[in-house]
Amino acid sequence: MRPLRQLGAIVWKDISAELRTKEMFSSMFVFVFLAIVVFNFAFELRVDNVRQVAPGILWVAFSFAGVLGLNRSFILEKDRGCLEGLLLSPLDRSLVYFAKVLSNLLFMLVVEALALPIFTALFNLPLLRLDLGLVVLLGTLGFAGVGTLFSAMVVNTRAREVLLPVLLFPIVTPVLIASVKLTGGLLDGESLSAMGHWLRLLGAFDAIFLAVSYMTFDYVVEE
Repeated sequence: MRPLRQLGAIVWKDISAELRTKEMFSSMFVFVFLAIVVFNFAFELRVDNVRQVAPGILWVAFSFAGVLGLNRSFILEKDRGCLEGLLLSPLDRSLVYFAKVLSNLLFMLVVEALALPIFTALFNLPLLRLDLGLVVLLGTLGFAGVGTLFSAMVVNTRAREVLLPVLLFPIVTPVLIASVKLTGGLLDGESLSAMGHWLRLLGAFDAIFLAVSYMTFDYVVEE
């Protein structure tokens, strides 16, 4: 139970810090909200069938907002001098990785949960459903798992805000493609079982890259 308590302590530290400052949440939510509003007015005038472009709009907003959150994740630890303390503490460094993944996943899911009703109201699409929630969860997990590793990798570089998306998006392209395909299929009336190949791709990506990130995180954070 000790590793679980250590994991919970790190996650609770991140949550407490975010509740005090709201730096990460506010920037992510404002970006998602503005992106949805701008896309709504842009496509309302030029696209006849918004249902065809809605999945891409949704995941573009989620992914770019996620990059903002991932950037802030380790930058705040570095600027406050907490990262060195975490790495020097007597715990497995893999717990630090999984704790940061859980924190980033939680923040992204909260923003997405608030954004989906807004998206539903503006685009008049049935997005508040359990099967779509599963797709959002798996897609966000893969994005946060890989993004946390790259965020730790670039935190000591000068161009970290620019370097993170450059490194991240080529790797998470399968996640974004599978998530867009699944979202579009659900909006078209298909079931998850009928799109099992995309769902299996999403699940396999999450499992493989979480394992790879777990095995390489210790080397990434070494000075």
